[in-house]
Amino acid sequence: MTAGDAIVYIVDDDAPLCESLMNLLRSMGLRVAAFASAQEFLRSPRPDGPSCLVLDVRLPGLSGLELQQRLAEADLAMPIIFITGHGDIPMSVQAMKAGAVDFLSKPFRDQDLLDAVHQALARDRHARAQRAERAALRRRFEALTPRQRDVMALMVAGLLNKQIAGELGTSEATVKTHRKQVMAKMRAESLAELIRFADQLGLLPPKS
Repeated sequence: MTAGDAIVYIVDDDAPLCESLMNLLRSMGLRVAAFASAQEFLRSPRPDGPSCLVLDVRLPGLSGLELQQRLAEADLAMPIIFITGHGDIPMSVQAMKAGAVDFLSKPFRDQDLLDAVHQALARDRHARAQRAERAALRRRFEALTPRQRDVMALMVAGLLNKQIAGELGTSEATVKTHRKQVMAKMRAESLAELIRFADQLGLLPPKS
């Protein structure tokens, strides 16, 4: 497990356990920040970078499951590993349905936690890469002129140059020029790739 710029947050009111988990994670080269309550965690500034949350289910004030819900509502996506000494099946099902990476019952093996943290950080890195790719794609799309966007929409719908010209009331030569500009600005190597980009941007009609 490589640390890089990753940080693991721990929210647990059990101070000795927090200290033990911090030492374990730091021994793997990870940065760690611990909090005794969900409210304290929510108030703290969090640097932008790969991260995950090791979260106790039962906490003073806001519970772990309530914190999970708060983060989801605020669109603050962060992989969560739940830990609990009082877990039950309905609780773990609720947590996993809401996207938790794992649900570990105390006492758990160090390796089980390290495996879960590794999985959570890998998931967060992947999600961040996807968001960055979509943002870059959106910027490229926004650089298209309105007419180039019209041409792109008809291209990905499967229309030929002659058909696009008829739809837009322009010449086939003009469509060819716009088509080249669309491919260049979107950095698409093929029509198939342009269609994939359009799908990522949510420009294609929903599949029936």
